Amino acid sequence: MEGHYGSEWPLEEKVKRRGMVAPEARYIFVYEAMNASMSETSTISEVEGTLTNCLDDRGPMVGFVHYRFVMEEGIPVLYVYELQLESRVQAKGLGKFLMQLIETIAQKNHMDAVVLTVQKANSSAMNFYTRNLSYLVSRTSPSRVDAIGTEKSYEIFCKTFNHEAKAILGLAEENV
Repeated sequence: MEGHYGSEWPLEEKVKRRGMVAPEARYIFVYEAMNASMSETSTISEVEGTLTNCLDDRGPMVGFVHYRFVMEEGIPVLYVYELQLESRVQAKGLGKFLMQLIETIAQKNHMDAVVLTVQKANSSAMNFYTRNLSYLVSRTSPSRVDAIGTEKSYEIFCKTFNHEAKAILGLAEENV
């Protein structure tokens, strides 16, 4: 992460460490399965048994999602604070799966949008959210609201689930 934050990292690291242990923080942890080989012909009970065994005999953590249920501009949203995957498991569909899971969690919990922040220096993440997952730069993003001369190193992206959230968080109609 440090590379994407640049000179802002020392301050950001302290803020992120405090946020990670906040009572409202929620996580999805991804572990590598050890000795888990499920064939396409496995029965449901075999798959369930393998999944149970994975919990008992899990390998190293390969990623996580840190999220919270918050209010953003008066709208209930699921805010993704971090999605991190080890480089060896990237570009294999896991990040997309986790974000689809996050969107499902948001909708099941009656959230109106998923919101997240991406460092501009992280071009692969910027492309991942916009091209692969159809996220848009939010109307609340610094590039849309800050005065000239206060360039920020990040963008706020969102995916809205209803018209009210789109009107408040999404792009203005003339920019669509």
